Amino acid sequence: MTDMTYRRLGRSGLKVSTLSYGSWVTFGGQQGLDAVTESMSAAHDAGCNFYDNAEVYAKGESETLMGQALQEFGWDRQNYVISTKFFWGISDDVNNHFTLNRKYLMNGIDRSLERLQLDFVDLIYCHRADPETPLEETVFAMHDIITSGKALYWGTSEWSADEIRGAYEIAERHHLHKPVVEQPEYNMLNRDKVETEYKRLFEDIGIGTTIWSPLAGGLLTGKYLDGIPEDSRATLKGHGYLKDRAEEAEAIATIKRVVEVAKELDCTPAQLALAWCAANPNVSTVITGASRASQVVENFEAIKVLDAVTPELVARLNGEEAA
Repeated sequence: MTDMTYRRLGRSGLKVSTLSYGSWVTFGGQQGLDAVTESMSAAHDAGCNFYDNAEVYAKGESETLMGQALQEFGWDRQNYVISTKFFWGISDDVNNHFTLNRKYLMNGIDRSLERLQLDFVDLIYCHRADPETPLEETVFAMHDIITSGKALYWGTSEWSADEIRGAYEIAERHHLHKPVVEQPEYNMLNRDKVETEYKRLFEDIGIGTTIWSPLAGGLLTGKYLDGIPEDSRATLKGHGYLKDRAEEAEAIATIKRVVEVAKELDCTPAQLALAWCAANPNVSTVITGASRASQVVENFEAIKVLDAVTPELVARLNGEEAA
């Protein structure tokens, strides 16, 4: 028996673990199959039922590794939730990258299922908005993928509130499967989308959120306060922005508050940062990442910290006066 809790994905009937596990950066980059199976197994043992992926992660290798791990585990397919995402593509063909056109989406789902060795995925996302494809074309394609049984629900990632509402209204007008989830970045250093921009979406259509980067790329662990470690994510190609953020005065002040409060609660800064995200009632699940199984175990202990994250503590962590 674990301490894990489960939440409905927005207004859908699907329940996901409050803390989940994602493959971005690590699978196929920092981790091979052995490390992947160890990490996924550790997450499973902690009560995780949602595993997040994307076609573009490690150019398809992330899906391949997750598929191999799932075959090795032999878990009951009814007991876990798998996602993947489409937009970036993994080839340079004109119709297969930076697009949400029907041709790409209908082919993309088949190729992802092959790599994952699954008959269907539970969630599919439009990984970014595509200004060049009519929104109606994308919505109809996502609907048709779900109708075919190759996916069960669909949503978006890093779309604007207007774009999400536009897709929802097209689906409603044509009696199609509606988007039920958005996957935005959300952490103490990046709060606007979830706390401000999407506010009316939560109220009006009940969109769920599967938030990513809850530790702000590792900044909120406090490990960058004394400089950038050589083996950290900030040294990886494409993640140099973390070095710049680590030097911002406002970010430093926030990170120091996290470190201070974590000491008082006898937990790690990472656990506190994860619990802070999960304390937002509009967050369906917090996607965690880790380069080794011991990190997975440590991160999932954050579920035990959740009850301590009161409105007063949140205000303190935010540098605000409690109301």
